[in-house]
Order: sequence, then C-alpha cells, then structure tokens
Amino acid sequence: MQRLHARYPFLAAARESVATEAVDLATVVEQDRGVVDRARQRVITALEEGAVGEPHRDPRVELLSYPVARVLVSMVGERVLVRKYARGEAATAYDRFTADMADTTELKSVASTGLELADLLAEFDLQDEIRETPAGDGYRIDVGAYLPLAEDLWEDRWRLVNRPLDAGEVPVGEDELLALLREAIRSRIEDGLPFDVPDAIASALEDDAAEIRAVLADLDLTQDIDTVVPDLFPPCMKALIDQIQKGEHLPHHSRFAITAFLTSIGMTTDEIVDLYRVNSSFGEEMTRYQTDHIRGDSSPTEYSAPSCATMQSYGDCVNKDDLCERIPHPMAYYEQRIDETDDDDLEDWREDEQSASGD
Repeated sequence: MQRLHARYPFLAAARESVATEAVDLATVVEQDRGVVDRARQRVITALEEGAVGEPHRDPRVELLSYPVARVLVSMVGERVLVRKYARGEAATAYDRFTADMADTTELKSVASTGLELADLLAEFDLQDEIRETPAGDGYRIDVGAYLPLAEDLWEDRWRLVNRPLDAGEVPVGEDELLALLREAIRSRIEDGLPFDVPDAIASALEDDAAEIRAVLADLDLTQDIDTVVPDLFPPCMKALIDQIQKGEHLPHHSRFAITAFLTSIGMTTDEIVDLYRVNSSFGEEMTRYQTDHIRGDSSPTEYSAPSCATMQSYGDCVNKDDLCERIPHPMAYYEQRIDETDDDDLEDWREDEQSASGD
C-alpha cells in the first residue's frame, strides 16, 4: 500500500488499492486494534478539532483507518457528525496538498507521497473545466463546475452574483481554487454517508461508536442554528414549552434545559421573557437574569442545552420518537429535523409573531 494512498485515502486509486488487497473489513475490525483506534481518533478529532490528526506511522494502518472511520460515522448516523467528519477529513487533505504544492525541495518524492494541482484536477475530472489565465495570474472555471463546488461555502464572496462572469467562466485566484478543491474532497467524503453497516462489523465496533456518541453529546452543536420552528423541536422541548404555555411550574433543571435550548437556537432574551409571561410563576426580572446568565451575557460561561442522557436523568426525556433512539443531544435532533425540511417549509415562529403583531 502506497504512502500516497495513506496520505490521501479519498483518492479513487486508494480505494482500488484496498480492493486489490482483498481486505476484509470484518476481519480487520476484529483483529487489528491499531486500525480501529486510529479510525476512532479520526472521527473524534474531526469533531473536536476540525481535522483528523497526525497520521499513523504505518501506512497500512493509516489507509485502512479511513474506511473504518466511515463505518463508525455510519453507525452513529448523525447528519451533524457526517458533516463535521467530512469537513475534518477535507481540512486535513487541504493542509497536506497545499504543503505538497509549496514544497519544491529536491529531497521530496512527489511521485510517492505528494499531490500536484494537475493530479487533483484530474481526480475530480476538472482538468477541462479549469484553466490557468494567459497571464498566469489566476484561473478561470466554467460556471457549471464552479456552482457545485461553491454551494456550501458561506461567505458572500463565493456567491455567483458577487463574482465577475465572462463568457460562462468565473475567474478565481490560486488560493480560491485550492479552497474549491477542498470542497470537492469534502463532497466526495460526505457522499454515501451514512450507509448500512453489516451486523458483524457493527457488533465489533459498538464500544467505539458509543465513545463517539458520548463525545458528540458533549459538544456544542448550536453555532449554525438561528431558526425557531417549534413543530421541529425534539419531544422533550415540546413538552416543556407546553408546560410553560399551560402555566405549569417547571423545576429548576427543566427551566434551565428549555431556556438553554432556546438561546442555542437564536432566541433573544426579550423573546424568551415574552414566552414565559403566560406562566403564573413568571417574574420578569428573575427570568431575564437567568436567561442572560445561561446565554453568557452576565456570566463567564455560555451554557448549552443538556444532553439526552442528562435529560433522562432528570426525568425530562419524554414522548420519545424513532429519531430520539438515534440522537445523543436535543440540538442534534433539532438540527437533523431542520436539515430534512425544505427551506420553503421552514416558517420561523418569530416571523409569524411579527406578522401577527403588525396586523
């Protein structure tokens, strides 16, 4: 197995190398703990650090850890994990291929361990869609190739409306081209995840998958959410909202859970205070203080919503549905429901409230 394949396991040639060796993953996960440990590390490090960590010194272990990592991601089955894992793998690949392209020392064997720009363009069949400018000061990409590469890049500068377009081509600088190639890698890694895992392999990896679930449950999964759609809330949070609306008294742990959840999905302190007004135990000053404290405005810590395990321990985990069985955190539940819903069907509760007040 070549070091190039271990360094870039997403390559089609790397996949073919594993197939040629007739590697039986069921045997690997049962007998080769080093591969499994590195696979678990890939996933957890992608979650925690946005990369997959330092490569194993043994190219075979490093290469085989990639398909096993994909198995672990599929066993957990969370969309947020799929995205974070794919981004972590792509970020590591980006660091490696940009280093390869910057390294022109004679001692480095590019043929055995590194990638050139032409290699990556050929890997993703982009050699005819991307061309260097005649002046050699950048590149031009056919708009049909540019759009799918840039669709998940959030900054406004990537939007087609903000870029010059000439004869169906989009000009980009070298750094921008490399960022787009990182997106091509991320898309390939994410493609097909999660998949069904055979029982024999899943049984051998259950403890490792459980460790990943525990790490996922402890993470703050809320950075990208700013949409309030109560119909998509996890059952536990729906139940707490219902209790508030009915004027029932919430114990401290329940009040903390729903308030932390609402701050995590983008609700302001004023909006949360208004939500509590119908409750007979409402006290505006205390509610505002507690909300600001949980949000981190009046405390050194920004609190996230409790995990499912914590919700269960306090008796707040109620009305579980099928998705709850596969989800370690209320925020992961909500994020998946948001992801599965068409944008046109996402009606933010706050916008409805503003419309009603305007009428």
